[in-house]
Amino acid sequence: MYRWRKLNEEERARTLAWRRQLKRPPHSPPHLDSGQRHYLITAACYEHRAHIGHTAERLSAFTVELLDALQEHSRGIAAWVVLPNHYHALVCTSEVSMLLKRIGRLHGRCSFEWNGEESTRGRQVWCNAVETAMKSTDHYHATVNYIHHNPVKHGYVEKWNDWPWSSASDFLAETQRDEAERLWKTYPIDHYGSGWDDPGM
Repeated sequence: MYRWRKLNEEERARTLAWRRQLKRPPHSPPHLDSGQRHYLITAACYEHRAHIGHTAERLSAFTVELLDALQEHSRGIAAWVVLPNHYHALVCTSEVSMLLKRIGRLHGRCSFEWNGEESTRGRQVWCNAVETAMKSTDHYHATVNYIHHNPVKHGYVEKWNDWPWSSASDFLAETQRDEAERLWKTYPIDHYGSGWDDPGM
């Protein structure tokens, strides 16, 4: 979803040829289960349009359904955030392929419902969800910070716990203020996710 845009034409052609050889669809990255581990799951609305946030009610309803879907194929959700045009979740799972298929079904059903509500049958609503395996403790904690900081990064709120569609309030309630500040300083996000949420992606 994101890496493709960084490839030149020759690299894209080579990637597509490799995917055809493996009989994989050209439009979606491979998802390899690799045991019980934490993954960042990310999905964005097509062209970063605010389909999720069409109304606050839709945003809330989608959040509930997304969390239900994530829980079906994970041992726990460490952090999550839903914004008007994309979402992130850090989950522990040994069934990442099953989880992504479940999310695909959720996307399909939401697309059908939302296009019906807005009289836009045939409109593309989603890009595919992608997963990133956590490589270290540092990567894990930086990801938690990135997820909880996302609404601030995009200018929706000034503080993490002001955004209701996020696990930030629960995280801050369970973590002492000094510890939360230590984690923020120890695992800075700096350029983490640079370009992921740009409107042009």
